[in-house]
Amino acid sequence: MTSVMDFAPFIPSEQALEKTDLPDKVMRLSRESAALGGGLAHQTFETVRRHMSVINSYYSNLIEGNKTHPHDIRQAQAGNYSSDPAKRDLQTESVAHIRVQEWIFDQKLSVGQVFSADFIQQLHRRFYEQLPDSLRIIRDEQSGTEEMVEPGQWRKQPVSVGQHLPPVTDNMGDLVERFCQTYSADRYRGTQKTIAVLCAHHRLLWIHPFLDGNGRVARLWLDACLKAIDYDSYGLWCIARGLARTSDQYKGALASADIPRKGDRDGRGQLSEEALIHFCSYMLEQALDQVEYMTDVLNLNSIRQRINAYVKARNEGLIDGVTGSLKPMASTVLFNTFITGEMERGDALEAMALPERSARRQISLMRAEGLLVSDNKSAPLRWAIPEHAEPWLFPDLFK
Repeated sequence: MTSVMDFAPFIPSEQALEKTDLPDKVMRLSRESAALGGGLAHQTFETVRRHMSVINSYYSNLIEGNKTHPHDIRQAQAGNYSSDPAKRDLQTESVAHIRVQEWIFDQKLSVGQVFSADFIQQLHRRFYEQLPDSLRIIRDEQSGTEEMVEPGQWRKQPVSVGQHLPPVTDNMGDLVERFCQTYSADRYRGTQKTIAVLCAHHRLLWIHPFLDGNGRVARLWLDACLKAIDYDSYGLWCIARGLARTSDQYKGALASADIPRKGDRDGRGQLSEEALIHFCSYMLEQALDQVEYMTDVLNLNSIRQRINAYVKARNEGLIDGVTGSLKPMASTVLFNTFITGEMERGDALEAMALPERSARRQISLMRAEGLLVSDNKSAPLRWAIPEHAEPWLFPDLFK
């Protein structure tokens, strides 16, 4: 019978951690992540987070071979699916991922809720119940047999993942529950809490609890874990972007952490402590890279310069898909709504420093093109990120 001890060590020992820079990296991540979220108005925070949910879906699915671009994902969100069945199915998969992400963030989940077999099973169920049958069929290349993946159903049959043979058990739910009890963040303190979450990401994939969809579910669960252990700005930054941009390293680090202990100096568990440390270091480097990227993007001086550059570029005819020019003071309105989260219409009209009719036309143009949004015609204006402005506001987002 498979035991949680089969994937020990659960986290690197204190003695091993003292010889690494993992605790320092965790403290830096905690500090920089807190600073990133703390400087944004609530409305702007939510605007960026919802925008990044598409990006997170794109990159998490890209790791699994789904190359559906964010433009096509947004088209699907608006109900405009491709006429090509294969492309339509992949759009559906991407939108399903976003819906599960939004469910995670809307729940405001506690550590106890996230670290449970029921929650992990629910992630799989919520994702797979939205998928078409074509994306739920698993084919055994050796036997040629096909099997349908059932939403939320634990794996019962043997599988292989590269060189790794995940455990087979009639009580997968019990194994996953013991896994959750082992890794519950309430059991760890200080920097070990984050390290435990990263280790758990690997160990969940080591268990491979579902017939298919383990990678995406494990990353969705990682999203939920990071949010639950008080990385409050998580969602502004998403680790999947870093993992996808270094996909070979990600898969290599996962595979390396599967290997058995190399000897008496490699921990005291069944698996390699040294490889687990390497995996955690890699994951922290990607997390830090994403926090740094978003910190640069959302820096007030940087965002002001990019808004100004966007207005200048569109007035010079350098941006496709827009009509009409914006006055220079439009930059001020856009920047102020970014800073404050929302702006009363009267204040926006005054900030344009134009005759009222001209100012209203400018505000209407920015609303029509998605640069400003509001709940109704009299509600305050909020900063937004239309697709045509994305390359200017979020440079190198797909690099």
